[in-house]
Amino acid sequence: MTIKATQLFDRSVLHLDLDSFFVSVECLKNTSFAGKPLLIGGSSNRGVVASCSYEARKYGVHSAMPMKIAKRLCPHAIVLKGDLDSYSYYSGLVTEVIAEQAPIFEKASVDEFYLDLSGMDKYFGCQQWSSALRTRIMKETGLPISFGLSVNKLVAKVGTGEGKPNGEKTVPVGYEKDFLAPLSTRKIPGVGKEVYKKLCFMGVKKVETLGAIPVRLLEREFGKLGRDLWNKSQGIDHSPVIPYTEKKSISKERTFTEDTLDLDSIKSLMMRMVEELAFELRASEKLCSCITVKIRYADFNTYTRQKKVSYTANDQFLIATVKELFDNLYERRQLIRLVGVRFSGLVRGKYQISLFDESEKEIDLLQSLDHIRRKYGSEAIKLAHSMGRTLNISRSGSLLGAKYAKELNTTP
Repeated sequence: MTIKATQLFDRSVLHLDLDSFFVSVECLKNTSFAGKPLLIGGSSNRGVVASCSYEARKYGVHSAMPMKIAKRLCPHAIVLKGDLDSYSYYSGLVTEVIAEQAPIFEKASVDEFYLDLSGMDKYFGCQQWSSALRTRIMKETGLPISFGLSVNKLVAKVGTGEGKPNGEKTVPVGYEKDFLAPLSTRKIPGVGKEVYKKLCFMGVKKVETLGAIPVRLLEREFGKLGRDLWNKSQGIDHSPVIPYTEKKSISKERTFTEDTLDLDSIKSLMMRMVEELAFELRASEKLCSCITVKIRYADFNTYTRQKKVSYTANDQFLIATVKELFDNLYERRQLIRLVGVRFSGLVRGKYQISLFDESEKEIDLLQSLDHIRRKYGSEAIKLAHSMGRTLNISRSGSLLGAKYAKELNTTP
């Protein structure tokens, strides 16, 4: 086998991923769940599966599947709503262990980490060091975890998938392309259901086949994504490991040019602020656990009220909570000069982990709205309840137009 280096310089990147994280946490809390088919998600038939045990996967169950179908495939499965507070706690324990040991690490989600070990081979041996770290995490937290080790984030992540469950996979320098070649294109990070469907229609089911297609042809079919797909098929990825920092809060405030008692317009404004902040949470793959509402009256007296909640980035829940806080806070019946909303207690976590009580239809709608916002801007589309009269502040959001309505009929 011919060895050809595919990187500009020697790197060592470790990818760590907790195995079936939510399920593993539930099994720690209740050992009787071990070895049984377990579903985490919405308990109603309209909910979706956020996570499932390997025992349930044997029956064809997978995450993001409607709970109704999952229970039909595995009728004897145990269904749990999920506990985001517990998942955040155990994620924090793992993060602490990694932070003590790793020179540079990036927390990609609540259960996924990248570490840059470049140069450590001189002193420790990256494979040996990674195995020792994995052992320590399992010993101190009780959670199973797998890793992939290679020259970049892409190959390391795919390696982790091949090493699961509870395993290790190292892809030596120069063997990235050979490692990826026999795998399904569905295993390439970033290849979703629609892209995979189109690749299959083209007869491209293996990474090796994808890598043999001319770049120009892929760009013609997929646009900019085409070159990215080709690079990934070659095992090329120069993206850096971004040092972990945790933003503690995000907020928005609006000061009126004239003090007002127009409560309908004030509430509509606050709903728009919540939508924008919730979109910012999802775009940065974060969830919040504390909501604060702020009011400043015409006499400059300022009051706040906050509420602790389970980790979420859901528009409807956040809007309802902000309305409740505002109604409880606004007691003086005086002219208002400023209002504000703050989300704090942020943790890394993709939005789907908070979908325990939502239907597939509601999830699809929210994802479609976010797709439009990413494409046309955060103010491109608003929910009806936030489109009240506009006060004298910054520009208001746009109404849903024909081009956005068309977008809502497509899959993001």
